[in-house]
Amino acid sequence: MAIEKSYKIRTKGKNLFLRVTRGHFMKTNGHMNYYIDVTMQKTRLSEARAVAEELVSHYSSNTIIDTILCLDEMQVVATCMATQLTASGYMNLNEHQTIYILTPEKVSDGKFIFREGSAAMINGKNVLILTSSVATGRTTSVAMEAVRYYGGTVAGLASIYSAVEECGGVPVHSVFDTRDLDGYYCVPAHECPLCRDGQMVDGVVNSYGFAHN
Repeated sequence: MAIEKSYKIRTKGKNLFLRVTRGHFMKTNGHMNYYIDVTMQKTRLSEARAVAEELVSHYSSNTIIDTILCLDEMQVVATCMATQLTASGYMNLNEHQTIYILTPEKVSDGKFIFREGSAAMINGKNVLILTSSVATGRTTSVAMEAVRYYGGTVAGLASIYSAVEECGGVPVHSVFDTRDLDGYYCVPAHECPLCRDGQMVDGVVNSYGFAHN
């Protein structure tokens, strides 16, 4: 499969859409046939706000959130979510009635840690884990493990795109999912049908974007 021209999956929202490219891509934990580009949703305020508004609808009425833990540089979306939640009179358990926005530190073995100052934003808090995409749930599971290790409660999982409906028994709420991508898959390299067909990898993807092979 040769790499195809990028296109947008649109919704009714003016600033709510997904940029995708079909091809043969490799990431740390497998191969996939779509590159999902969420760079603009993570960095452009209008798009981040639209994503936040969609995700907040799952949590604004019945979930206590004290901290939003950001994976994949999702701080702008997290800030928009926190702003929308607090503006609506949303209640949480923090003494100052606010929402912490936190990024974990990743160490060499792939685990997440929190230093003394940031650990207080996890311990005893209801933590929403926010990520750009969930392909297999592996990284999200590591984040859940870290939250619980540091004494927090996983209040929910949210992402722009998700290929799974739940992770570790916790539902994943996303703006887009596999129903939006025809034939999407993310599988171990030895199970990749494009590899079996002799198709070269078009590029390598990670949370920072896409690099041609």
